[in-house]
Amino acid sequence: MTASHPDVPTIPFHDGHTIPQLGYGVFKVEPDIAADVTAQALAAGYRHIDTAKIYGNEEGVGRAIADSGIPREELFVTTKLWNDAHAFDDAIAACEASLERLGLDHVDLYLTHWAVPSQGQYVEAWKALIELQKRGLTRSIGVSNHPLPQLTEIIEATSVVPAIHQIELHPYFQQRELREAHGEHGILTQSWGPLGQGKSDLLENDAITSIAAAHDASPAQVVLAWHLAHGIVTIPKSVTPARIVENLAAAELTLTSEEIAAIDELDRPDGRGGADPAAKTA
Repeated sequence: MTASHPDVPTIPFHDGHTIPQLGYGVFKVEPDIAADVTAQALAAGYRHIDTAKIYGNEEGVGRAIADSGIPREELFVTTKLWNDAHAFDDAIAACEASLERLGLDHVDLYLTHWAVPSQGQYVEAWKALIELQKRGLTRSIGVSNHPLPQLTEIIEATSVVPAIHQIELHPYFQQRELREAHGEHGILTQSWGPLGQGKSDLLENDAITSIAAAHDASPAQVVLAWHLAHGIVTIPKSVTPARIVENLAAAELTLTSEEIAAIDELDRPDGRGGADPAAKTA
């Protein structure tokens, strides 16, 4: 008998492909446990896995995928180009190396991890991703951590619009200007650090905890449900088995419009927890 898993919605890209709206992120997952926790996530029902070259755990992720027995067409795998390989040929080689580590012939999504404006190679990197998509090494292409000027520039330089933009985003840092720009271009918004990266009191906030109590849900589930309600793709990370399962169950939690509005009020001007993409230098 097949185990029942939460029904995670999929969202269409403008290129015709789709992405599961809730995935499993492996940022800061140590390489020696990556295979095990990714296997746990797949067993729990996740079908969207987000890794990156710089995480150093692509091999473990690939091993879990290979051992899972899940048909490749049922999985959505993302990896990312690191900042030291923005030159065109370097970017092509970097993607090929990631595929080798993952044990895959293609990924579903390949992202430029950071724009790194000071390097001035983000347009060249984007052109390489366009070529990688043409070669079939990735189904869809997007970017991560691109300030609005750089996002606009790559679109104007190539006439190719990213399918998705992965950015730090959570109730304390809602990125409304970028999300509005995404909407104008048909770019999906994807959040990393959706639970505030554990660096803030987000999960202890009174508005969040009261909504959680009303739904007999966890604060983390409420925050993830808020992302989903706004049409944001999100990739929470945990290495705790119970939380891996708990986070996925957020796909079945529906917030009221009043609850969504209450969380919308939590945005803060100083809410960023990670690096500022505009200031990233390496």
